[in-house]
Amino acid sequence: MRDGFVKVAAGTPKIRVADCIYNADRIVELIRAAAALGVKVLALPELCLTGYTCGDLFFQDTLLDAAERELATILAETADLDVLTAVGLPVRHENKMYNCAALIQRGMILGLVPKTHIPNHGEFYEARWFSSASDLPGRRYISFAGQEAVELAGGTLFHCLNVPELVVGVEICEDLWVAEPPSGRLAAQGATLILNLSASNEVAGKAHYRRSLVTGQSGRLICAYVYADAGEGESTTDLVFSGHDMIAENGTMLAERRSADGLTVSEIDVKKLAYERRRTSNLPCAQDAERSVMGCFELDLVDTYLTRPVSPAPFIPSDAEDRAERCDEILRIAALGLKQRLEHTNAACAVVGLSGGLDSTLASLITALAFDMLGKDHKGILAVTMPCFGTTKRTRSNAELLAQELGASFLEVDISASVRQHFADIGQSMDDHRVTFENAQARERTQVLMDLANQRGGLVIGTGDLSELALGWATYNGDHMSMYAVNASIPKTLVRYLTAYEAQRRGGRIGAVLQDILDTPVSPELLPPKDGEIAQRTEELVGPYELHDFYLYYAIRWGFPPRKVLRLAQQAMAGRYDGAVLEKWLKNFYRRFFSQQFKRSCLPDGPKVGSVALSPRGDWRMPSDAAVRLWLDGSEGLG
Repeated sequence: MRDGFVKVAAGTPKIRVADCIYNADRIVELIRAAAALGVKVLALPELCLTGYTCGDLFFQDTLLDAAERELATILAETADLDVLTAVGLPVRHENKMYNCAALIQRGMILGLVPKTHIPNHGEFYEARWFSSASDLPGRRYISFAGQEAVELAGGTLFHCLNVPELVVGVEICEDLWVAEPPSGRLAAQGATLILNLSASNEVAGKAHYRRSLVTGQSGRLICAYVYADAGEGESTTDLVFSGHDMIAENGTMLAERRSADGLTVSEIDVKKLAYERRRTSNLPCAQDAERSVMGCFELDLVDTYLTRPVSPAPFIPSDAEDRAERCDEILRIAALGLKQRLEHTNAACAVVGLSGGLDSTLASLITALAFDMLGKDHKGILAVTMPCFGTTKRTRSNAELLAQELGASFLEVDISASVRQHFADIGQSMDDHRVTFENAQARERTQVLMDLANQRGGLVIGTGDLSELALGWATYNGDHMSMYAVNASIPKTLVRYLTAYEAQRRGGRIGAVLQDILDTPVSPELLPPKDGEIAQRTEELVGPYELHDFYLYYAIRWGFPPRKVLRLAQQAMAGRYDGAVLEKWLKNFYRRFFSQQFKRSCLPDGPKVGSVALSPRGDWRMPSDAAVRLWLDGSEGLG
């Protein structure tokens, strides 16, 4: 469970209705199979020990006695396993019967949790046989399956003593489908993992709704949700069950399987869930928290093998079906922000420093979209290219072509003479290509843009992206500054993806220009070219942006420690970067991120488009003098 990863599973055994002996054997097989895979928490379906579709057989002592007896068999057969397992079965108590989940581990029953919301309609008529957990007056201790003083109570929480972030709560089938599911109170009282033992039949369209319930509830409660559904073997007299098993975490489906028995396995990240709850504080404390029932268990601590997907590009939409919609949404959000600012300031124009690189290209596309929203002529966009010592013909040409294709006004201002004069004024040698040589050009370009905007009553549109802000890869009071920064929360990998999307969507001449810009090496072009080609390649200096964006996402968005960030990077980037390279650039990321906070403390306004942003006014508040030592020490020797 290192780094908070806990392997969990939803299991659907193949059963026979009312054959508890056969069903117990299948359940034992499934628990052992789960243990062999390293599963630590397993949910099985509702009433799986008897079968959900037993009907009036639930009144028969023969069936109820067999269920209790076979649970004792399961306990004996799995006494050597530490898998916390939720088994569904009927339980009698004081002339009533309850549809329960038995939480078992190491041959012991940790608790019996009854279903709260009993359906009494349509094809589900459980009220004929079962009573609600709310009918139990407080906590009850019963003898069951050969064990004395077994707790029978709704709302039980099961705390893992040696993985404190793992707190398990249980609800059963319809409990999730009501207006106020028990899982809401369980999460408010600390549950980070909800198990749902279900028997949900199949009708057309129901699977989609079930999926939305599970993912939605995991997102609302900032929890993991394991849903185990009844499947093959249930009676098909009136209903069909397919075994729709799901594992979701904080609104994301990690694993899902339908129409098959067996195990659906993934890993949940309980430390990630605990971090998000601390960060958002959006779960209210239940007023009746003092009445919650608690059980405790321990797990054998192992190094969990990860199978859950880890995208090498976490900022890029992972679902191919909604990528186009997501790209349109991001562009629209950024353009809406700029539209409002242009309207509010009554700006006559927008001034964009168009270099022929990726960032200024995306800023120009967003600006053009904002002008469309305003119903304004694109001639009100002034695209300014400012060649100097490092500018190449390729980028200069692409800047002009893009401005033409967008219908923007275009202006070239060669700043070489101005920068040379400035160097003469301050005694800077043209042969000294250190930082002053570069930054003087960046600041001169910003001055030109600002003055042009003043002349025309317009706003300077910033082009710097989120990745550059994270690394401090910007000249202070140079490209660091603008009047509205449309790319401020868009990381470099997403800048590239959005530009590629627009190239494909638009096609034609503008698509060809955008594609050539995508093929151009990322560079500030502040050093003289070599043989007419770009001499200064950003990623050779600060490291690959795909790595820095990965580190930014997990280190800043989720607050993961260096060890965990690197572990995920090794899984996501396997075969592309070795451990030493990943560690090198991770250290570089932390060094730059901490040392460059002073630049982020005085950023211009810019629209937030995703879950990660570094605005000092809300998303990221960090002292400019924070020490990086703990993070560097934490990343030492991990590669």
